[in-house]
Amino acid sequence: MDKNIGEQLNKAYEAYRQACMDRDHAVKELQQKSEDYVQQIREQQEKIKLQNSIIAKLKSQLAALNANR
Repeated sequence: MDKNIGEQLNKAYEAYRQACMDRDHAVKELQQKSEDYVQQIREQQEKIKLQNSIIAKLKSQLAALNANR
């Protein structure tokens, strides 16, 4: 009977250990994805700023052209 309890404890410990490893891996993966998404957001924001700058410049050029007509 003691051997059976020992085996059950070993199996339970191994399952717990594996669950902790899986959790740690999932946390690391989530952190990496979060960092990647933050970086992508920054890049998209920079692109938006650049596009807005181009739009503003084009609008002013168009206004100047329309004023000359």
